[in-house]
Amino acid sequence: MLTTSHAFGGFSVNDLDAARRFYGETLGLDVSPGEMGVLQLTLPGGARVIIYPKPNHSPASFTILNFVVDDVGVAVDELNAAGVTTKIYDDDELPTDEKGISRGNGPDIAWFRDPAGNVLSVITE
Repeated sequence: MLTTSHAFGGFSVNDLDAARRFYGETLGLDVSPGEMGVLQLTLPGGARVIIYPKPNHSPASFTILNFVVDDVGVAVDELNAAGVTTKIYDDDELPTDEKGISRGNGPDIAWFRDPAGNVLSVITE
């Protein structure tokens, strides 16, 4: 059994300044400098994630963060208005509409990428 006081996640980016702007300004999340040159991202609900620079960064090919929203369509419109592209998948196995929203295969969900290419989503529960 692991005894611990808390846990947090982390992911890499290739440009910490671009990540700070994207997560802090574009998405409006709480981003602050952390120890050892990382960023600390505080998510809605209080969970913390560190964002760390990695010179040989490879974007995550899976969804690293899911943002729960009341209406994916409204969230997609807000993201698109902020310059974020949400139509990142276009295949028969994962059909999405013209805005990049997958409907009818579980909860409504739309994926987008951060400046480092990591995959994020807005999703209903």
